[in-house]
Amino acid sequence: MRLLIVEDEKRLALTLAKGLSAEGFAVDVVHDGVTGLHRATSADYDLIILDIMLPGMNGYRVCSTLRAAGDETPVLMLTAKDGEYDEAEGLDTGADDYLRKPFSYVVLLARIHALLRRRTRGGARTLRIGDLIVDPGTHTCRRGDCDVPLTAKEFAVLEHLAMRAGEVVSKADILRHVWDFAYDGDPNIVEVYISTLRRKIDAPFGRRSILTVRGAGYRLAGDRG
Repeated sequence: MRLLIVEDEKRLALTLAKGLSAEGFAVDVVHDGVTGLHRATSADYDLIILDIMLPGMNGYRVCSTLRAAGDETPVLMLTAKDGEYDEAEGLDTGADDYLRKPFSYVVLLARIHALLRRRTRGGARTLRIGDLIVDPGTHTCRRGDCDVPLTAKEFAVLEHLAMRAGEVVSKADILRHVWDFAYDGDPNIVEVYISTLRRKIDAPFGRRSILTVRGAGYRLAGDRG
């Protein structure tokens, strides 16, 4: 899943980005409201972490502008301000949750997972493709009754394919959704992860579920022996 952090405290933004990347999220970071609004409206994000006190355009205006445009991406607001009126204003502009600084990273992560579960309830439910089970809520994967351990990034690639099971997903689309905006490494990294997933979720079980569509991308199919 892909997150956008709009935070002008660069050290905090970098710390959050590193932590969330380690959890398997693709994370983009900007440091002012105008750029944050532009990025939020020009790319597809699963959640936005938005500071209130930003240069250029404050978080209230960014959030209200997104909501006025019909953008329903979950927004978690961060602020150093304290008081119920500040919280009420943030929620009134359309934010989904509110966290005061300083905060615990563990609490932030729990809030993020809660918002993503809320957003995807009935959408990104437990995904079943044949006997392959992908659970975004718990970040677990099973083939039948067998647990399949995956790294955070491996799970992110599989989850993206599972969300679009049966469809052809291009390498570029996987890069956009699983790696961050600033990624400029070898795009063949996707092939590496696809190969690893095949070794973990297919080969030991005599399956062939991740299919290569030549010149187009990959398709996650049902059980194929």
